[in-house]
Amino acid sequence: MTTGLFLQAQPNAGMMQLILLGGMVLVFYFFMIRPQQQKAKKAKKFQEELQKGDKIVTIAGIHGIVHKMNDDNTLQIEVSPGSFMKIEKSAISMEWSEQLSKATPAK
Repeated sequence: MTTGLFLQAQPNAGMMQLILLGGMVLVFYFFMIRPQQQKAKKAKKFQEELQKGDKIVTIAGIHGIVHKMNDDNTLQIEVSPGSFMKIEKSAISMEWSEQLSKATPAK
C-alpha cells in the first residue's frame, strides 16, 4: 500500500532519471571523449605534415632527424651522422617533438 502512495507522489521520477542520465552522458562526451578525439586529429595532422629535415622524438625517447619519407606509414630517421633507423609514423611523440623544435632555433 505504501508503494502505491510513493509512486503517486512522484509521477515524474522516471523522467528525472532519464534527464540525469542524459546529463551524465553529455558531461562524459564534452570532458573526456571530445578532447581525446581532437588530440588524435591534431596528432594525425602533425604526422602528415612531417618533412625531410624535421627534428623528432619517438615515444621510446629516440631523437633523430627525418631523412626519408616512405610511401607507407614509415620514415627513415638519422639518429647520428651516418646511422639511420626505419620507424613507423605512429611512433613519433608529437608533444616531445614540438618541445624539441621550440627549444632549438631553426637554421
